[in-house]
Amino acid sequence: MRKRILQVSAAISSTFTLLATVAGILASNRLMYVKKKDEELILERETSAKRYDEVWYANVKKEERWIESENGYNVHAIFLEPHNTKHYVVICHGVTETKVNSFKYARMFEELGYNSVVYDHRRHGGSGGKTTSFGHYEKFDLKAVVDMLKEHVGPDLVFGIHGESMGAATTLLYAGMRDDAAFYISDCGYSDISEQVLHVMQTTTPLKTPLALKLAGIFMKLRDGYHISTVSPREAVKLIKQPVLFIHSLPDDFVLPEMSIEMHGIKEGPKALKLFDKGAHAQSFNENPAEYKETVSEFLHEHGINPAGEVSVNKISATVE
Repeated sequence: MRKRILQVSAAISSTFTLLATVAGILASNRLMYVKKKDEELILERETSAKRYDEVWYANVKKEERWIESENGYNVHAIFLEPHNTKHYVVICHGVTETKVNSFKYARMFEELGYNSVVYDHRRHGGSGGKTTSFGHYEKFDLKAVVDMLKEHVGPDLVFGIHGESMGAATTLLYAGMRDDAAFYISDCGYSDISEQVLHVMQTTTPLKTPLALKLAGIFMKLRDGYHISTVSPREAVKLIKQPVLFIHSLPDDFVLPEMSIEMHGIKEGPKALKLFDKGAHAQSFNENPAEYKETVSEFLHEHGINPAGEVSVNKISATVE
């Protein structure tokens, strides 16, 4: 009888282990290989919305670069240089997007007197990399882009970093690791990826417990070399001394605005928070373009980081209305 009980227990344990393994692989796959948007559809969307101007892009001074990341692949970047200036901004797009989504911000910063660098995150667009890590490995790719920009411009470089969604999280994680930019802009960034994934699971799937997330974390550590719990911009913000502008739309129910509000509260030193009344996730600029540009311009003026200080808020507002 005792032998039979042991056999049944072993069978149950084996079955549970197998089911947990399958669930862990499936859950980690959903995160590591998150489904990307079709690149042609992104281009078509941005073009039809007049956020990407083919004539402008054809004529603006630019240089295409493939930058070697310490993660072992090349990052595809474009240096956009409409101005004779050493003021630049590096622009980080969100998960499932490409650098095409960053061109609208490049145009905004062009009006503010900045040159810019747009690039594709790992596993997106023209960049290498097999998995998405929601900022963990992406912050090292951003470091490689910044290092190339420093080499390109020289010691007089003044640069900022703008990020949207996962790009915002990447921006803050980078700043927590190496706070060397003149400013950072975090647009609808999450404060902790574990909390963000759990929120998405609980609001869009039948899964209401954190068990699947815990399994995914274990298997991501085994398969991709890091634990999801370490991707915490909230912790990085505590280390940032340079100015940070947090932007979020109040109707955002994907990454909740409370996350930006929380990080703004944690951040010590120079900072600002702008909450828009209109816009779903990553739509603050699209729904409020003039006010968005005015917000950024005011932030840069307040901290004395506009090129030569010659661009006024009124001038910027006038060009976009």
